[in-house]
Amino acid sequence: MFVSRVVVLAADPGISPNNGGLPGLSVLKQIVGALLTWGLVACVAGLVVSVIVWALGHHGGNYSHTSNGKTGVLVSAGGALLIGGANAIVAFFSGLGAGIG
Repeated sequence: MFVSRVVVLAADPGISPNNGGLPGLSVLKQIVGALLTWGLVACVAGLVVSVIVWALGHHGGNYSHTSNGKTGVLVSAGGALLIGGANAIVAFFSGLGAGIG
């Protein structure tokens, strides 16, 4: 039995990210940095409010509020983790994508 293999080679367009392609990139980086700061501040506020709800719910015997407070703590902590690691996460997956091929 004869098995034929067909190999299709894709042409590399030679395009890579650069810092001088579009005007205003420095302003865009400042805006995204400010959004990261706002996001972290929102996570801190969410964490504080969630801990208060958790404590008051526990103290008052309201298990629904206690559960919601615990959920808010986890969501706030997870949001802070993702925001804080945003650069590393994007760099990691960008590196994986660059290794394809």
